[in-house]
Amino acid sequence: MLINCVVYEDGKKLADIPVASISDWLRKPGCFVWVALQDATPAELHEMQHEFALHELAVEDARHGHQRPKIEEYGDSLFVVLHLIETDAEGSGDLSVGEVAVFVGPNYVLSVRSRSRLGFLGVRQRCEREPDLLRIGPGFVLYALMDAVVDRYFPIIDALEVEIEGIEQRIFTKGAALESIRSLYQLKQRVMVLRHAVAPLLDAAGKLHGGRVPDVCAGVQDYIRDVVDHLAHIQTSIDAIRDMIGTAIQVNLSMVNIEEAEVTKRLAAWAAIFAVCTAFAGIWGMNFEHMPELQWEYGYAGALLLIGGACLYLYRRFRRAGWL
Repeated sequence: MLINCVVYEDGKKLADIPVASISDWLRKPGCFVWVALQDATPAELHEMQHEFALHELAVEDARHGHQRPKIEEYGDSLFVVLHLIETDAEGSGDLSVGEVAVFVGPNYVLSVRSRSRLGFLGVRQRCEREPDLLRIGPGFVLYALMDAVVDRYFPIIDALEVEIEGIEQRIFTKGAALESIRSLYQLKQRVMVLRHAVAPLLDAAGKLHGGRVPDVCAGVQDYIRDVVDHLAHIQTSIDAIRDMIGTAIQVNLSMVNIEEAEVTKRLAAWAAIFAVCTAFAGIWGMNFEHMPELQWEYGYAGALLLIGGACLYLYRRFRRAGWL
């Protein structure tokens, strides 16, 4: 679906144009065309390939989707893939992964958004409010798109940090071990989803501001460096959360072992108490003719009193030792 097809000149919007006239505007000096598509069909991509003379390998990647974040150079143009991470609309905390493929050339920008609810209308409005920067050309638009995508990662990082803090507070709650482990592994999966979006992009974005910078990014190296700094900050936060999750899992497993040890001690204490009862009953229950206290009037009561006293003594000792 076509969202926008706009031509700009000298940092200012000229007009919305039909797709069929894109190639005509591309031949005019000082102009560039910015097109935005959502969930593009193969026919739409084929039409864009014809209008912009896009490389067939880049178009194939955009058509198939599910690419890892990357930045590839095809002649004087760039093909950039970014992951769009969004929280579930139902509020379950799950993360969904969308994708935006960006084709950037000397006089055009084409963004193809897939599997994502959030658009980039705010990015276009931001660029149009800054004509001095938009005058730089498609390179600034690429920066604005990357900056918008990366900025959406920060609220997710904050939510993950709050979640791990809440789980850590529940770790020491008795009987919550199983639920805590389940929550920790679900959180770890969400962290890995974000890491798969950030780590490859951090490695790839370095080529846009250092060393031999592509021509389309000339003049925006400082802005790209700011995006890379944000990515590095997010990557550091992800590593910290992963370490916290690993530590929390180890502490949680230790708490499980401690709880099991407490149960084992209680069982051992009660087993010792009943063993004393069994020992006395076993001795007095032997079928011998000549046994002490067999003819004593209070023998039965005395035996019960002795057994009860021994059990009470053991119970108090175990209770004092913290086993019961």
